[in-house]
Amino acid sequence: MKDRKYLEQSDAVMERIKKGAFLTVQAEGSVNTMTIGWATIGYIWQKPVFMIAVRDSRHTFTLLEKTDNFSVSIPAGDEHNTTITFCGTKSGREYDKFRQCNLQQKKATYIESPIIDIAGIHYECRIIYKSAMNSAFLDDSLEKLYPKKDYHTLYFG
Repeated sequence: MKDRKYLEQSDAVMERIKKGAFLTVQAEGSVNTMTIGWATIGYIWQKPVFMIAVRDSRHTFTLLEKTDNFSVSIPAGDEHNTTITFCGTKSGREYDKFRQCNLQQKKATYIESPIIDIAGIHYECRIIYKSAMNSAFLDDSLEKLYPKKDYHTLYFG
């Protein structure tokens, strides 16, 4: 795997994330991956950051709260669309997504959480800030995205 500058392919990454990417977290001996479709890459606090949004109801949220890192694996093509769908609709509380989808984990270089062993771009992130969304500050036009009031926590890594 080749190390790259974090913004080197950011336009392509942001386009691909709209189709789904794998967020993978390992904590206390448990590992889970889930599909994300919302994220951003930027520069804040004099650091490159990858920001993810995870609803508090997700199993991955429970793991994120017990660790300080996560990985994001963005598939190079569409051959993982079925797996992206499965990992976005099934909970790691009830399914071993790695076994069900025949996904292989690969040891990350800089963090404890593994990456998904697929062709694509992988980000290894150490959490530097997190914040639970406050619905009082949410623009009215976005409320339709939260019919169950299950807001996200934002993780910057």
